[in-house]
Parts: sequence; C-alpha cells; structure tokens
Amino acid sequence: MARIDDYKQAKQIAVESLKKNDMAEIAERGGYRLSEGPAMVVPFLDRNYRIDGEAFEFTDIDDESKEVPIQEQVLILHYLDGELFPQPSGKWVAYREIPGATFYDSSFLKRAVVPVKGVFGKNVEGFRKAAGVLRGAPQDIGDACFDFRPFPKVPMRVTLYEGDDEFEPEANIVFDETIGKMLSAEDIAWMAGMVVYRMMALCR
Repeated sequence: MARIDDYKQAKQIAVESLKKNDMAEIAERGGYRLSEGPAMVVPFLDRNYRIDGEAFEFTDIDDESKEVPIQEQVLILHYLDGELFPQPSGKWVAYREIPGATFYDSSFLKRAVVPVKGVFGKNVEGFRKAAGVLRGAPQDIGDACFDFRPFPKVPMRVTLYEGDDEFEPEANIVFDETIGKMLSAEDIAWMAGMVVYRMMALCR
C-alpha cells in the first residue's frame, strides 16, 4: 500500500515532467479544454476539477472547500504525461493482457471486480443508477453493461451478470488495448477501483 508521501513524490515527479510542455498543448493532447488562468478543466467521474498551469494545483470546481484526493491527482497527472493516442482502437482486452499487469492482477480483482459482484450482483438497478451518474454509456451485454470514460482517451467497460439462487453473480472489466501505452498497470488498477468505489458510494 502506497503511503501519502509516496503519492506526493509521484505528483512532484509528474509535475516536473509536465512543466516542460505548454499548458494548451497538454490540454489538447488529453482531450480537455482551457479556462482563464490558464487552467485546465478536467471532469473526473462525477466531479469537475481545475488544474492551474503554474504549479498544477487542483481545485474542485463544484465545491472549492472539498479537497481533491492525492491519489486522483497523481492518476490524472500520469494520464496527462502519458503517450496519448488520437483515438481508442476499439479492441477490448482483459486487465491481465496489459503489459506488466500480472503482478497487480490480484489487486485489480480485489479492488474492482470483486466489489462489483459483491455490491451490485443482486442490485442491478443500483448499478444502472450509479453508472448513469458517472456518465456511463449503456451497452447490450450481460444483465447490465456500461462504457465509462474516466479519461477522454481511456474507455473502460464494466459488465454485470446478476446472481440468483442457482448462480453466483459475475462481473467483467475490460479496457481498450491502447491503455497499456498511456497508463501503467498499477495506475489502471487504481483507476478501475476509483470508478467502482465511486459507484458503490453513489448506490448507498
């Protein structure tokens, strides 16, 4: 488990790398827009952040008194500093197929797949409601399926198969094959967990 100091150091490293580039160029590559400042407007799940162009500090646009979690800051900065593709390829891959994912596979399952089954396996309507808040696009797969865009160029698909008296619930999470070029396997596991845990919070 990473410590808060580790996240602070990771943020500092990412910021130093991003400072070498123009803010407008960073925003365009990432699929975001600039506001006055200059600052970048970054929708993330059900929140909207502003990142200033000097120190890359984060502010929650909807509630400036609310602190932006350092884990989310680091993940967003890593995305902005990654090798970003013009468009997703349209080919879906499992997490274990992503380069370097083998080491983190158990963490990914524990952080993302298992909670989907446990919380939503017998609550499909709650799954649909939470997915709608997170701007999920419904797909005709399983008992419920949504495509999410945690980042503009990073699609993530979550499929739920409802459990009953005979069968246990099942869930599946897949990603566009380009994701392994843009984010590390560890970041992808964290990202998937953030989506799932935000859905769980919305369902309470």
